[in-house]
Amino acid sequence: MSWTNLRGDPPPRQKFGGIAWREAGSGPPVMLIHGVGLNADAWEPQIATLSLRRRVIAIDMPGHGQSDMLPDGADLSDFVATVAVLIAGLGISPLPVIGHSMGALIALGLALDHQEKVAALVALNAVYCRDPVARSAVEARAKQLTGRTVDALGAVARWYPDDPNGLLARRTVDWLRTVDPNGYAAAYRVFATADHAYEGRLGELKCPALFMTGVSDPNSTPVMSARMAREAPYGRTVALPGARHMMHLTHPAETTNTIAAFINAAQATK
Repeated sequence: MSWTNLRGDPPPRQKFGGIAWREAGSGPPVMLIHGVGLNADAWEPQIATLSLRRRVIAIDMPGHGQSDMLPDGADLSDFVATVAVLIAGLGISPLPVIGHSMGALIALGLALDHQEKVAALVALNAVYCRDPVARSAVEARAKQLTGRTVDALGAVARWYPDDPNGLLARRTVDWLRTVDPNGYAAAYRVFATADHAYEGRLGELKCPALFMTGVSDPNSTPVMSARMAREAPYGRTVALPGARHMMHLTHPAETTNTIAAFINAAQATK
């Protein structure tokens, strides 16, 4: 996969309201929101495929890539509101919004609190109501963050346990080593504590929603995705066999084809 060999300067960004984004293709818009420690380039397989038929807007989450930091103490609602301002500024709503990990929490917030902006929701590897053991582990990692360094190798060991030195793992280390440690820490602290943010609210979702994860993802589990799909009025769930937390990179064709089919069907019924 040639995209994993990307080196040097990142592809050009545009910027509005403190948010930078990559853009490719033309047609109906779709937005991609990455997870903690990554940037818009982590969506390369999805950008390449979806941009054949759509205008793809892949953002750098606040404090990541070329996007500005949010003020100290920002919570999940601040991340959501900042992206909502971008969508309004670009005049592209309603559109499908696809989020991975923490990006899925932001996408969910958009679909709940800015319903007029979201035509369809795809939440990849989302967290929802962690059990006490999982919650304790992620909160412990958050407390260790100093804002000075990022434990890139620790993250890669969790995300690619079967191939921690492979091409995808090395590319991910590159992203983690270029993220602003303060931006990483701020986002991770939100991610560690926001898994209950939408508990009891998914019944308010007005748009079709796909909750998709890997069968082997130990933290964003199939049980979580299935529960979210049950609670959402127009929800469905997919769990990819053999896939873990970074399935959009390790299983790009299966992930992207499922996303494309879902958002195409969702918009066809409007």
